[in-house]
Amino acid sequence: MVANGEIDKLKQSLQAAEMYYQDNASQSEIAKSLGVSRPTVSRLLQYAKDAGIVKIQIVNPVVSAQVLADKLVEKYGVEVHVVSNNYLGNITTQDSVGAYAADYLTTIVKPQDVIGIGWGKTIHNVTEHLEPQSVPGVRVVQLKGSVSYSNQKTYAHESVNELANAYQVAPEYLPLPVIFDNEETKEMVEQDRYISSILELGKRANIALFTVGTVRSEALIFQLGYFNDREIKQLQNAAVGDIVSRFIDEDGQVVNSEIDSRTVGITLDDLKNKEHAILVAYGNQKAAGVNAVLKAGYANCVIVDQTLAQLLLDF
Repeated sequence: MVANGEIDKLKQSLQAAEMYYQDNASQSEIAKSLGVSRPTVSRLLQYAKDAGIVKIQIVNPVVSAQVLADKLVEKYGVEVHVVSNNYLGNITTQDSVGAYAADYLTTIVKPQDVIGIGWGKTIHNVTEHLEPQSVPGVRVVQLKGSVSYSNQKTYAHESVNELANAYQVAPEYLPLPVIFDNEETKEMVEQDRYISSILELGKRANIALFTVGTVRSEALIFQLGYFNDREIKQLQNAAVGDIVSRFIDEDGQVVNSEIDSRTVGITLDDLKNKEHAILVAYGNQKAAGVNAVLKAGYANCVIVDQTLAQLLLDF
């Protein structure tokens, strides 16, 4: 049995490790946030390694991004793009992946295409790197509801606006919560003529740009006020992640049909029918979710960073 003091140390080590390795915070910044000294932060980070909370993986520069991509194509049978860690001189992984995905998108969009977009930090990293394009007849639509019950930023509004601005069109919003409190209210709202037309446009979109979320406690989807504590616990126990806010297990199957029936937006089967179903992801914590998405065939194109690519090869 783990003592309370040991549990507290584990929790504090986890906090420090997440801020240091995921948020790129300095040890001084972490110390200020946690109310401890900088040497204590250093000890917490070392403890996190010793306890197995942090596992350092060395990315072998000899194994090129293209070699990793070729191996993943062989494994999953989809189009794979592995982004080098300093693509176009970008300092952070998220900026490298975002810039690459933005560049890739511009190579496939053609006149009269309908681009459906998800939301979240990853998708926003893509859209903020887009440059103005001249492609006639393009339409841009949200693939899922975009309203939350909290002040937490989803970047839904910013992302769809940036994408629409790049193609010089008006964005087509889905101004609803992505998850309703009950199915009856959701079905009633979906009968509205405007809402119905937006949902149909998302279904018809031939390009879908989305990411995969985690089921960690700090995951954005859990911060938006959609779920009670019991539902969050159930999803964390059963799911490896979510795509377009639909929670899936390791085989890509929906884990809670009741919650899924309250979810507004494109379905997983709809994703399978897209000409371009583009999954963009970075970070070690996304490996299980990306693996499940690719196994189930919800994406036919994936854009990932080198470290995540190596983790996917190990699955």
